[in-house]
Amino acid sequence: MEDDAKKLEEGLHKKDDDLIDKKVTTSSDRNGGGDVIAHDHEDEEMKKVDAVAPLEEKEIKGEEQPVLVVKQKSKRVATLDAFRGLTIVVMILVDDAGGAYARIDHSPWNGCTLADFVMPFFLFIVGVAIALAFKKIPKINDAVKKIILRTLKLMFWGIILQGGYSHAPDDLVYGVDMKQIRWFGILQRIALVYFVVALIETVTTKLRPTLLAPGHTSIFTAYKWQWIGGFVAFLVYMITTFSLYVPDWSFVVDEKDGPKKFLVKCGMRGHLGPACNAVGYVDRQVWGINHLYTQPVWRRLKACTLSSPSDGPLRKGAPDWCKGPFEPEGLLSSISAILSGVIGIHYGHILIHFKGHAERLKQWVSVAVVLIIIAVILHFTDAIPINKQLYSFSYVCFTGGAAGLVFSAFYLLIDVWGYRTPFLFLEWIGMNAMLVFVMAAQGIFAAFVNGWYYESEDNNLVSSAPTLLVKNHTKLLFFVTISRNCLQVNWIQNHVFIDVWHSERLGTLLYVIFGEILFWGVVAGILHKLKIYWKL
Repeated sequence: MEDDAKKLEEGLHKKDDDLIDKKVTTSSDRNGGGDVIAHDHEDEEMKKVDAVAPLEEKEIKGEEQPVLVVKQKSKRVATLDAFRGLTIVVMILVDDAGGAYARIDHSPWNGCTLADFVMPFFLFIVGVAIALAFKKIPKINDAVKKIILRTLKLMFWGIILQGGYSHAPDDLVYGVDMKQIRWFGILQRIALVYFVVALIETVTTKLRPTLLAPGHTSIFTAYKWQWIGGFVAFLVYMITTFSLYVPDWSFVVDEKDGPKKFLVKCGMRGHLGPACNAVGYVDRQVWGINHLYTQPVWRRLKACTLSSPSDGPLRKGAPDWCKGPFEPEGLLSSISAILSGVIGIHYGHILIHFKGHAERLKQWVSVAVVLIIIAVILHFTDAIPINKQLYSFSYVCFTGGAAGLVFSAFYLLIDVWGYRTPFLFLEWIGMNAMLVFVMAAQGIFAAFVNGWYYESEDNNLVSSAPTLLVKNHTKLLFFVTISRNCLQVNWIQNHVFIDVWHSERLGTLLYVIFGEILFWGVVAGILHKLKIYWKL
């Protein structure tokens, strides 16, 4: 009898759990506090869970009783918040300490450094969040409208923050010459990937199965349209990269003696070097050469500077292309970046369909290992080198696999073993990722603090720089890069960290860790306690 009662009780609880599971409709399980990088769905129905109260004794005896429905907050997937927070932290670290430690800054061309993981990690997060946010879609038309609106918001903020309009944090001015505005950047790439991946997820909602068929590949076949979309992006990128003819091109640089024109000889196809690749050619044709990033990382190559891999003056006799512009978040490379979003959404689908921790980890780790093996083979055979600037296929695989492994490790530590406390500050930052991205990574808060100076703009608390080159956007971008790495007058950094440790490199690193990352972790924690999030 006791065994029978125990089985009956387990069966009832199982039914309850199933019913709860069927009623759950979350937006990335409320991950990200509604910020743009988190991609929370905005439907109120996707923000709550209907929980069924335990069945009483009369129901066990067969008497019908009304079901008590209680509204409660949905459960967050802490791993996704922590992973998003980690990505923001790494971005701040490499942006502000990369000048002191060139090895963590973006690779000058082929290869992969710490900074090169930031963008694909963001896109991986976008994919996971989309899978969770669009797990159930009540009205497809409404979902499509919201996808379009969010995409436009991302584009707008991307142009404002990285198009040249904002000169934060080094100059107390704003505005940009429309002849030289930079049209593409980090948020614009995220917008494009989000639009494509979320749209495919939405329009194929009626084709998705509620239950997976048996077999190891069922998760792939169940979401074949997402993978077909990724394969189309792969084909467009590969065919264009290796078949498009790249002609000679020229550009003008303002030098001391006045404007000087430079010519880069190309006339080839399938080139994967800095000067004559199809990625740069597409951007020059689509956006125009005056609208590209003027300080590409290839300037730190040995062919361009004796200070390689650090920034430095161009060496005598450096190739003309060393002075040329290149868009690291360009159009063709952003098409390739769609694959990073597809990998992320696959991990989100696994999270939805597989309930056991072991099965989830098995799926995630196996995919990650396969991706890394593919990348290593392609890179070391020189077939397709790992290259962030080109967003090569090997780069997609390597960083996608790395994202999968880090995500799996976080899941094991936080959601399985319960070691959540050490990662709380990452969760807080992850829940307000857009706020920290804008205020810290884009220097808006530092610019606000700089606005309160004493007698001269140079005498401020955070950082300052001369404004001789503000009128020229091209020169301004060059100057901002130099000022951040070499000439920055930074009172807190200099007097609180560098002077104490008697090391500019170590002082800079400690300032970034304690003066920026830790500071924004505390701010994000306070905002979380106050339930304040930046929603976009």
